Amino acid sequence: MKRAVIVVVSLLILVAAAYLSGSKWLIRHETLTLFDQTRDRPIDADIAVRRDKAMQARAGLLQLPVAILNHGNTVKFTEYSFLANVFAARGYMVVSIQHDLSSDPPLVTKIGEPYVGRLPVYERGVQNIEFVVNKLKAMYPSADYDHLTMVGHSNGGDIAVYFAKLHPEQVRKVVTLDNLRVPFMTDGKFKILSFRSEDSVFKPDPGVIPDGETCDQSGITVINTGAQHNEMSDRGPDSVKQKIEGMLDKYLDDDSVLAPVDTRKPKIANPGPVAQIVPPLGPAPAAVPLH
Repeated sequence: MKRAVIVVVSLLILVAAAYLSGSKWLIRHETLTLFDQTRDRPIDADIAVRRDKAMQARAGLLQLPVAILNHGNTVKFTEYSFLANVFAARGYMVVSIQHDLSSDPPLVTKIGEPYVGRLPVYERGVQNIEFVVNKLKAMYPSADYDHLTMVGHSNGGDIAVYFAKLHPEQVRKVVTLDNLRVPFMTDGKFKILSFRSEDSVFKPDPGVIPDGETCDQSGITVINTGAQHNEMSDRGPDSVKQKIEGMLDKYLDDDSVLAPVDTRKPKIANPGPVAQIVPPLGPAPAAVPLH
């Protein structure tokens, strides 16, 4: 009897592993080249979705949840497949948007200005997201565009948070990887998960991450990965990507629009007061292409 139980358990584990592995093979990627005539701007977007879920959605059997994935500065929109595949394997339609063009000016640091001079970049990112989502509503009508999951690394994480600030009614969750400039919302309207690096160069501005008590009250989960800032994309080592994949997959276990905020996860210590504008520390440095 004991041996039979062991055999059954082993088979179940094999089936589960085969399902998770097979679901990734079933993921289809499609690159769209769109054009925003009002801004005279091309916008590329990669759509990742499980083939079986896409078929069910087209048949009217379900509505695909939507995750918007935003890249970091100097990283391409196609260089986060490890994240896109986690969400797509879970049944999401993942939309990775190329925010930067070669003709765009580089990011600059302007001390004393909102988000140290990055506000125009975030506003442009929000416009890109709004434009792409409106286009997708006609192209892929069987998706839920009213409860978006916003995802982003570094500068893309700041775009994700800034979009959520402007459109809280349209956001379901926010997942960031080392965003540095835009403070998290603490009103508890949606969950926030943030993977943080241990990097001596890339540090969040004061107030970006609330103190531990505020995180507890607001449904904000902060995970220290021990990784470097620039390792949080497909360019990073497999060990870092696998760690983030595993933690993200666990986080998505309670994947329901109506799921309550879970505040039992570990938080980080108090980094200081919230501040949209970094106080002047001296003359503004020259353009620095930071993430």
